[in-house]
Amino acid sequence: MERVVVTGGAGFLGSHLCERLLAGGHEVICVDNFFTGRKSNIAHLLSNPNFELLRHDVTMPLYIEADTIYNLACPASPIHYQFDPVQTTKTSVHGAINMLGLAKRIKAKILQASTSEVYGDPEVHPQTEDYWGRVNPIGIRSCYDEGKRCAETLFFDYWRQYKLRIKVIRIFNTYGPRMHPQDGRVVSNFIVQALRGEDVTIYGEGTQTRSFCYVDDLIEGMIRTMSTPDEFTGPVNVGNPREFTMLELATLVIKMTDSKSQLVFKPLPGDDPRQRKPDISLAKKALDWSPTIELEQGLERTIKYFRDQAKAA
Repeated sequence: MERVVVTGGAGFLGSHLCERLLAGGHEVICVDNFFTGRKSNIAHLLSNPNFELLRHDVTMPLYIEADTIYNLACPASPIHYQFDPVQTTKTSVHGAINMLGLAKRIKAKILQASTSEVYGDPEVHPQTEDYWGRVNPIGIRSCYDEGKRCAETLFFDYWRQYKLRIKVIRIFNTYGPRMHPQDGRVVSNFIVQALRGEDVTIYGEGTQTRSFCYVDDLIEGMIRTMSTPDEFTGPVNVGNPREFTMLELATLVIKMTDSKSQLVFKPLPGDDPRQRKPDISLAKKALDWSPTIELEQGLERTIKYFRDQAKAA
C-alpha cells in the first residue's frame, strides 16, 4: 500500500483519480481548497478508512508524509481560471514549487498534470511532445497557459538539479461525470444547454476542432505514466486523437439528448485555439496506452450524469 497525495483531489479529474487509487488498495490523501473542487465529488469516499481529506491551498507549503504525489491542483476551465488570473498563475507556479519542495524533502515521486494548452494555438497538427508551442504570454488565457508551462520548467529543473523522480503528462480535452455544470467547457456547456432546451452556444463558425478523451481513459493513462521506470519523465500526451469540430459535437449532443435546442453563434474568444489533436505515439510506446471509449459512449454516460443531477436538484 502506497500513501498517495492528490492535490486538486475534489475536482473533476482528481475525484476520479482518488477513487481509482483507493480501488487499487492505496491510502489516499485528498488535498483541495474547494475553489473549483466540490465535496459532493468525494462524498462517497469519506467513509473509506484509507481516504483522508485535507483542506489546503497549494500556494502555501504543505508538510505531510507520502510515497507519491499527483499534482492536479489548478482551475482548468476558462471561466474559472480567468476569474482570478493572478491566483491561477500562483496556483500553477507556487503550487509546483511547494509540491516539488515536498517531494524533494520526503523523496517522493511526483506527477504534474500539465495540459495541451502549453501548445497554445498550434502551428503543428497533430501536436507532438517535441513541439514548443505558440502561446501569447500577455493574453487572457496566459495565466493558465504560461502558468502550466512554467510548472513544467520547474519540474524539469528539479529533475536535472536534484535528481527528483518526476512525471509530466499533457492532458487534452477530457470529459465525463462530475464535470462542473458551470465550468464553461464545451462538453458540459452543450449538454446542460441541450437538456434545458436552451440555445446551444457555438463560438466562431464552429469549425475549430477538439479531441475529447473520456475521464476513465485519462485516469488510466495517468496511472500508467506514474508506473513507468524512473528514467521516463515525459512529457507525454494523454488524450483521444479522434478529432471533432464544435459544430459536429453540438449536433451530436442535441441528437443524443433528444433536445429541441437551436444553434446560436457568438464571436470567438481571444486566443482560442483553432485546432487541437494529440499525437499519442509516445503514450502508445511508453505506456502501452490508447483510449478505449468512443465519444458516443462517453457522452451517453456524461448526459446521464447531468440528467441525474438535474433530477436531484
